[in-house]
Amino acid sequence: MTDYERIGTGYAMQRRADPRIAAAINAALGHAPRVLNVGAGTGNYEPVGPSLVALEPSPTMLAQRDPHAAPAVRGIAEALPFPSRSFDAALCVLTVHHWRDRAGGLRELQRVAPRQVVFFFEPARTDEAWMMDYWPEIRDLPSEIDPPGEAFFRRHLAVRDVVIVPVPNDCTDGFGGAYWSRPEAYLDAGVRSGMSSFAQLAPSLVAAGAERLRADLASGRWDARHGRLRTLATHDVGYRIVIAGD
Repeated sequence: MTDYERIGTGYAMQRRADPRIAAAINAALGHAPRVLNVGAGTGNYEPVGPSLVALEPSPTMLAQRDPHAAPAVRGIAEALPFPSRSFDAALCVLTVHHWRDRAGGLRELQRVAPRQVVFFFEPARTDEAWMMDYWPEIRDLPSEIDPPGEAFFRRHLAVRDVVIVPVPNDCTDGFGGAYWSRPEAYLDAGVRSGMSSFAQLAPSLVAAGAERLRADLASGRWDARHGRLRTLATHDVGYRIVIAGD
């Protein structure tokens, strides 16, 4: 399990829900009246409503939740502290790859809710991400070794649909692939602080990759290879929503 006690400080400053991604997640949830947000972090993408409960293992992350956010319980996905069928839908946003027992956690989601909605990054798209040219060591992080993708979710959930979620070029949420058309952002240590992958890397590796990117931007090499991305309004970076169950 990723140590958010160490890497989660200041997370809320960089991670703000993008309304277009939120709309896609809300559509996947449908009209579920009772929702459990598993691995809730600071509360991004939680639907507004009186019957939502958040679950998060990290006190550091819980402390950054808005005082007006839904009630939160400290716990882990692999042992949800709720009776079976306590909720109508279980929501997971960019969290399953951090779980210690991913299959066990998904079994728990199915136990407590008939519908499961999971927002995730499809690992089959990793090699298409230009970030990996500068920080290839991300592939070797514990959370990124054999991360769960569509095939994994289809093995462990009764998947009804997999929805592509294009990322807008002005995405307000600072997750790993958010700045696909704004490479300069990855030179900002504050921006990187909201990305678990960078927070887990050794500082020397982060600095070396940033220096390579800075040099390529200055020389025009990045734009020669990827400049067309700057002209796009949205891009399929690899983010998906799994809708499973009832």
